[in-house]
Amino acid sequence: MDAKLEVTIDVIVHATEDISKFFESFEEMFEIKQEEFTVEHTTGHFENPITLLNVKIEKTQAQKFVGKLIQLLSKDQINEMIQEIEERTVDSTFHIRLDKQELIKGNLMFKEKDAIKLKIHTPIYNKKDTVKIFSKIFQFVN
Repeated sequence: MDAKLEVTIDVIVHATEDISKFFESFEEMFEIKQEEFTVEHTTGHFENPITLLNVKIEKTQAQKFVGKLIQLLSKDQINEMIQEIEERTVDSTFHIRLDKQELIKGNLMFKEKDAIKLKIHTPIYNKKDTVKIFSKIFQFVN
């Protein structure tokens, strides 16, 4: 895979969740170290403490991340991603959400609410090439 990739990961960690488990999971599954994350503490709607985790990875590290992501997903999940490329892509960025609790257990499951947000960006100069380019990225491991 020679695509120029950039991956952004955003996680909202609530006070009831153990932030260290997220760091451990990202390091074990994707080799993203705790120091690479930006950590921001804020308060939620009901004044509850919230921690925002963000990391942006590029080039080789982003390619390794996407490769590992594809390896950890089932064939059905990969096919679902490919089928939803047009709906999930905005301005050359593919958006996907993963279940936070499943990630901590070492599994990858799609989930829309209270999820880890992944954005996979690659330059696409002609919008009609979007499906072809992301399909190629998501199938490079298979």
